[in-house]
Amino acid sequence: MQKINNIKLTADLKNLESLMSFISECAEHQGMALERVSELQLVLEEAFVNICEYAYAGGRGDVEINCFSESNSTVIEIIDSGVPFDITTQELHDITTGIHERKFGGLGCFLIRKLMDTVVYRREEGKNFLRITSFVK
Repeated sequence: MQKINNIKLTADLKNLESLMSFISECAEHQGMALERVSELQLVLEEAFVNICEYAYAGGRGDVEINCFSESNSTVIEIIDSGVPFDITTQELHDITTGIHERKFGGLGCFLIRKLMDTVVYRREEGKNFLRITSFVK
């Protein structure tokens, strides 16, 4: 596995544009198809917004994003020291029901898990590690 790049940002929505540029650069380095880049951006936006809104309970914290190249895939690792949150154990919403019958929230978790090829979570030394893999395709 080869590390392509990393970025550390304050968990603040003002930094979303910087994150999107970072992800575009990583995906471009991998030669990822434009449609797949858009999916990766959507997933990272969802994860980052959730960290900004929920991880630090109204306080400030940082988010570190590492980008790796692994055979024909891009691996993104998102690290924060906010409250524990394992996205892989969250119940997925039934999107076949009517919009008024669905629970509020949770669609971001659904998108992340459905759009990425693998999603792995671990909690280590007081930090959340979310590792997502997207095949270059």
